[in-house]
Amino acid sequence: MTVPRRFLPSIASLRALEALDRLGSASAAAGELALTQGAVSRQLQALERQIGVELILRDGKALSLTPEASAYADDIRQALDRVAQATLKLQSAPLAGSLNLAILPAFGMRWLMPRLPEFSRRYPDVTINMSTRLGPFNFASEAFDAAIHFGHADWPGTDALLLKQEQLLPVCAPGLLGRTQVKKPADLLELPLLHIQTRPKAWADWFARQAVPVDGNLTGTTYDQFSTINQAALHGLGVALMPDYLVEQDLATGRLMSLHHQAEDIGGAYYLVWPRSKARNAGLMQFREWLSGQAQPEDPLPR
Repeated sequence: MTVPRRFLPSIASLRALEALDRLGSASAAAGELALTQGAVSRQLQALERQIGVELILRDGKALSLTPEASAYADDIRQALDRVAQATLKLQSAPLAGSLNLAILPAFGMRWLMPRLPEFSRRYPDVTINMSTRLGPFNFASEAFDAAIHFGHADWPGTDALLLKQEQLLPVCAPGLLGRTQVKKPADLLELPLLHIQTRPKAWADWFARQAVPVDGNLTGTTYDQFSTINQAALHGLGVALMPDYLVEQDLATGRLMSLHHQAEDIGGAYYLVWPRSKARNAGLMQFREWLSGQAQPEDPLPR
């Protein structure tokens, strides 16, 4: 597909527009770009002529952007950032390749990190650049080659590799119980429950799996990350429904205790996800091949 030239302005004029929007004055933009104010003004005039849209409001020597131009500059900023990241990626690993990977904080730190030394030994020429993301990722607007995320492998335009089904276990600090005895799942309703934003229905689904009727909404404190809800449980603030891989050490040392006989899958899993457009990325192909050996089977045996 050939894009008409009027839709492809020069990088120099786009940088001038972005800098003026971000810094608020032509003098500041000129200083950052190592140009004169006149040169910045000429870049912007050339951009207006090329695309046929008024972008600049002029008040004497002061320049500012129209509201439409400011919105355009915000889009351009993201595009320039992607160009810069793509260039850095090419320069840093032109032969072996690199991988820009989005990860979930808890799963990345506790499941992926302990395994990465083996990958580094087997593929020393592959560079993995990692960024944490709690919310949904967007391959169209962010320069990620792949992401490790939680869900049901239904992201449009992508392929996915199952890494691990999430197995949840109710845990609390031993001191929380006092004289309360937990003999059956329904007894947990007498204790304060801790919730996490990314799994708002986790407790309801868990009680449903145990055939425990629940009237109305389950109350309790809500946390945004597993690291904070884990600390809340350790300090005796309530019962947390935690992935088993996150609490193994705390259970082994007695800092937490399990209130159910086994961890259970109540839906959802961790996946390596990548856009089909990047499936042949050299670094991704090596990472995916190695990670498939670390992943659980697609059809795990019953627990």
